[in-house]
Amino acid sequence: MHTMLQPAPLHALKTFHELVKLLPPAEQAKPQILILAGGIVTYRDDTDREIVFRQESNFYYLSGCQVPGSYLVVVYQAGTSLAETPSVHLFIPKAELADMMWSVPPPSVEDASKTHDVTKVDHTAVLPDALETLAKAYPDALCHTLPRVSPLFSNLPGKYTDILLSSGEQTLAVTDAFLLPALQRARLTKTEAEIAAIRQANQISSRAHEVVMRVLGAAVRGAITKGEGAGRRAEGRGRCTKPTCPSLRRQLARRHSITAATIVLLIDAGCEWNCYASDITRTMPVGNGGKFTPEARAIYELVLEMQKESMKLLKPGLHWDDIQLLCHRVLIKGFQALGIFKSPSSPGSGSWNSAEAILASGISSAFFPHGVGHSLGMDVHDVPEASKPTNNPTIQIGETKGHESFYSFLRLRLPLEKNMVVTVEPGCYFSPHLIAPVRDSKYINLDVLKRYEGVGGVRIEDVVLITEDGYENLTTVLSDVAWIEGVCSGEL
Repeated sequence: MHTMLQPAPLHALKTFHELVKLLPPAEQAKPQILILAGGIVTYRDDTDREIVFRQESNFYYLSGCQVPGSYLVVVYQAGTSLAETPSVHLFIPKAELADMMWSVPPPSVEDASKTHDVTKVDHTAVLPDALETLAKAYPDALCHTLPRVSPLFSNLPGKYTDILLSSGEQTLAVTDAFLLPALQRARLTKTEAEIAAIRQANQISSRAHEVVMRVLGAAVRGAITKGEGAGRRAEGRGRCTKPTCPSLRRQLARRHSITAATIVLLIDAGCEWNCYASDITRTMPVGNGGKFTPEARAIYELVLEMQKESMKLLKPGLHWDDIQLLCHRVLIKGFQALGIFKSPSSPGSGSWNSAEAILASGISSAFFPHGVGHSLGMDVHDVPEASKPTNNPTIQIGETKGHESFYSFLRLRLPLEKNMVVTVEPGCYFSPHLIAPVRDSKYINLDVLKRYEGVGGVRIEDVVLITEDGYENLTTVLSDVAWIEGVCSGEL
């Protein structure tokens, strides 16, 4: 299968542009050198059983390399050709006999040169000499590493930074203060290759969600083949990972269980493709012939309205806080229409139980406690320090922004930009723990609330790409009620 190469020089250039902005003016014209260590193979407890390897995201972003034990050196200098195309030098381990006997060995230098969009590939044994050469060639360079005392990042052995600090007549400055924020800011918007990988991950995950629904529909029709539940094929349709919950497996395997009980099943799941994530949530009926109950359908349609109204506004420049606030407004008005929240006896905003009064009270946070979405990329909750910066002058505070609890768990708090990839995932939940503090609120009609508490919760989540003037939904599995019920009942 053909896959697009990770454009390491382009990603390096984006990173350097962000890095230079963070530097003091006197440091900006200096040569800039990045040194990163890739991840290593780890083992389960004190055994020799390998844990599945996944490359550290920042290293992969700048190298496209998934070989454990690799290193990367990237050089940039304003006013030279390196300002247009930074030098990206990848160092990979040499294959040893033990690698060939027991596991997949690293590629040869020649093979790695063909499969990685980098300037040069060498074995790690060459790294000390390469660093000494750099130190002599760029004696005034500023060298950048990821935080060296943090367990969150791959360890960069001191023997390598010591070379930079002791080579030549002038020691180089080594700092870990700027690279991580520069990388996170660069990763906040995606390149063409990244978007292609995220698109593929979402197509695969969309098909997986649909397979689960079709297995449910096959169970309703009594068409599940004999075997271990949903992990088996249903009338020739594709495979999907079988549920790990024994009770769900039993329900999927036995038609009478499907029709005897009514469950709202929420699945939040996605795969990775070439280290890029997807994140999709679908809520579906289990039981009741594959149909929602009236109460569950009403809540599902309300959450779908929250998402659709959010999508209408998506474009560069829109602050994500505004989407969060919009979802609370839609939920409140929906609850008033259903009777869960009390409505004014006459139109107008001056009543004690007007939509604005309920919004200001913050009570809707008990039913929609989380953020409406987050940045997505190589990590599901991508670049958190960039998407929700500590120092954030973009945030507006005031009565027009509703209650402060709306934003407590929001993972993205910035204006949208072209080529950001974000999730849009409103929800509505009837958690007894969250409802308990507000159950006696003057805004709630307890008799009506009790009718809906059995729904449990609904969330609908899609991954979207912010385009020049709007958005593109990268999630391909549908979410409208007619389709969901049609598939889960086996009618479609």
